[in-house]
Amino acid sequence: MDPAELKPGQLKADIERARSELAATLDAIEYKVNVPRKIRIAQRTVGRKLQVVRRRNPSALVAGAVGAVAALGLVAWGIAQSVIED
Repeated sequence: MDPAELKPGQLKADIERARSELAATLDAIEYKVNVPRKIRIAQRTVGRKLQVVRRRNPSALVAGAVGAVAALGLVAWGIAQSVIED
């Protein structure tokens, strides 16, 4: 329909709808490209999950921490060995 044929009320409603759609689109784009915000959300999510594990099964949390430390130790040992050999 030609905008010239629209009644003022219809035109205002169309403009408001278009503005609302544009705002939603811009919000979605901002959410997708805002890396610091995504990192904060991920940190909160991991923190909450760790709290749940700590409450429900603390030994699993300890075992996971020990495993992570062991893995980091192996990586550090491997790097040290490659540096020493060169």
